[in-house]
Amino acid sequence: MAGNEEKLLDYLKRVTADLRQTQRRLRDVESAGHEPVAIVGMSCRFPGGVRSPEELWELVATERDTVSELPTDRNWDLDRLFHPDPEHPGTSYAREGGFIDDPAGFDAAFFGISPREALGMAPQQRLALEASWEAIEHAGIDPESLRGSRTGTFIGCDHLDYCSDASQVPEGSAGYFTIGNSASVVSGRVAYTLGLEGAAVTVDTACSSSLVAMHLACQAIRQGECDTALAGGVAVMSSTAPFIGFSELRGLAPDGRSKAFSANSDGMTLAEGVGVLLLERLSDARQSGHRVLAVIRGSAVNQDGASNGLTAPNGPAQQRVIRQALANARLTPSDVDAVEAHGTGTTLGDPIEAQALLATYGQERPEGRPLWLGSIKSNIGHAQMAAGAAGVIKMVMAMRHGVLPASLHIDAPTPHVDWSAGDVHLLTEAREWPRDERPRRAGVSSFGISGTNAHLILEQAPEEVAAAARDGEAEPVAAVADGTTAEEPVAVVGAVEGEPVDGPVPWVVSARGTEALRGQARALADRVTADPAVTPAEVGWSLLRSRTLFDHRAVVIGQDRRELVAGLEALAAGEPHPALVHPAQATGTTDTSGQTVFLFSGQGSQRPGMGAGLYHRFPVFTEAFDEVCTLLDPHLQHPLKEVAFSTDPEHAALLNHTTYAQTALFALHIALARLLHSTGVLPDAVIGHSIGEIAAAHIAGVFDLPDACRLVAARATLMGHLPTGGTMATIAATPDELAHD
Repeated sequence: MAGNEEKLLDYLKRVTADLRQTQRRLRDVESAGHEPVAIVGMSCRFPGGVRSPEELWELVATERDTVSELPTDRNWDLDRLFHPDPEHPGTSYAREGGFIDDPAGFDAAFFGISPREALGMAPQQRLALEASWEAIEHAGIDPESLRGSRTGTFIGCDHLDYCSDASQVPEGSAGYFTIGNSASVVSGRVAYTLGLEGAAVTVDTACSSSLVAMHLACQAIRQGECDTALAGGVAVMSSTAPFIGFSELRGLAPDGRSKAFSANSDGMTLAEGVGVLLLERLSDARQSGHRVLAVIRGSAVNQDGASNGLTAPNGPAQQRVIRQALANARLTPSDVDAVEAHGTGTTLGDPIEAQALLATYGQERPEGRPLWLGSIKSNIGHAQMAAGAAGVIKMVMAMRHGVLPASLHIDAPTPHVDWSAGDVHLLTEAREWPRDERPRRAGVSSFGISGTNAHLILEQAPEEVAAAARDGEAEPVAAVADGTTAEEPVAVVGAVEGEPVDGPVPWVVSARGTEALRGQARALADRVTADPAVTPAEVGWSLLRSRTLFDHRAVVIGQDRRELVAGLEALAAGEPHPALVHPAQATGTTDTSGQTVFLFSGQGSQRPGMGAGLYHRFPVFTEAFDEVCTLLDPHLQHPLKEVAFSTDPEHAALLNHTTYAQTALFALHIALARLLHSTGVLPDAVIGHSIGEIAAAHIAGVFDLPDACRLVAARATLMGHLPTGGTMATIAATPDELAHD
């Protein structure tokens, strides 16, 4: 009987342990399904010449309106397009909108695309490709490092109207135009060009496309389908069809201004743009040391279903999608401070959206904490498939700057909404966004004309919240970062490891071609000049660690910011400068197609203290030198590093002894080669003299490091034990002469 009780007790223990393990696994699965997704990189192009998130923030912070007259560079018949009478067929009664600059300005060679193929690519494909590259670099990541990775690509884009007439296609180019005008290829081309192996999905839910793309990207990351993801949307009006169509629907504001939630709202403003975010799990971002701009706490997507019209908004559906997003984020409505609304400025859509917000976010709010409501469409117009991305970037920047920017063109709140039904206030002027014990949070809404609704909830980066709790100081300035164009990249500046560096600092600038190199130098000089807080060491670190190193390169070396910027300006102008090292200075040409050779010296090149400065400044050099010393020290009477780095006479004499001269030079050779490799400098060939031959053989892959060190130790100690007084001689004779004495 006692035996049975023991067996039963053992069985119950095993069952209890299994249950606890199952509970832990369930908690882990549930936690992973709700883990915040970090936004680590952003890029954009929007009306008003906006080419970066920082420029978009400057636009909304200074309350600029970027709506302009119809463009003259798109071969539109502007004389026939405009007609003030909305009843006039085939015309537009609005002649203003939000347009990006130079939609045809694509650097095809940068991406290895031929001019002929580039001509057949719709601008949406071009912009998505450039913006994706820029978003990755904005995160401080070399885009080439993601090649072969499980990175997903989720891009919102609608039908492409770049080429709708077969007669416009040059002979022999139909294939390029077929692929180049396929919406599915928008995401596929990004994945193909950058070598990304996660899911590539083009989303078309009209104006909610970019938020739906972000929702799908977050799901894919949380479910382990991809490790990182590019998500956003792109819209370009290559034809006048949107103006003609929405004029017939009476959906456009005659003066071209979106007056979201205003009493004088009278229609939307058509606009265009592109916005792309780089996303990854918050835990992965922290582990990788990536700067977290903000996190996506939750999101939701639904459909209007049967409503009072195919394109008409549905208030109950909008309420449901907001509540679903809050549930996904595990938050209550009062946890959210502001909402970046869809806010088109139409007399039908705005009241329905406002009432949905009053019914959800406007109820049971803490005293003195209303929900603040605004829309970027008042600044740039309705960017269609990129509208949600514009709203997200705006609110991420608002969190980081601690300001809720004003919405423009509001003379008075629309009377078609009962604003007393909830605690929701319009942002008719900019307001400070205080930070306290809880993070700043904002909702972003987008509603598609197809009936697909999306809502996303953003939260302030956890590190910034922790900093606020620690010191209560003002919002920290984000590390300088900017997106790049293929023609004029701008440096990404991030945190630098270790202590600040004293002495000269190198800035490595690279590009695909000569003009691009000058453009990057110009942009970097402007960027560094505009932000005196960033240090030369930070810039130098980021240029090497977070940028792709291209074939055309130059190095600016200086003791301080002024000298470095002067070198950049000289590079941009194509002029020589003492701080500038550029192939054109030495050769008179910018051709850098020659090969790189490493030459490793032999005994006699040693000197006291050699490598000590590099050892204390560069972790890569330190690690390599220590690794070699660890392998060589067992064969030596004195620690090699102590002999090599010391400058006292006793050790200096010891360094000239063959045993230590050869071993120290070998350690220096390997550490130098590793340091150069870390900066992207790789040899096409290696050559060495004496002990340098063994270093060259190791770098070429002939020996692994332990075998190379054993050979060096044996060679050095054998030669070191030879009797003193020997000499070496050089005989100027042929082999035949030597054979005959």
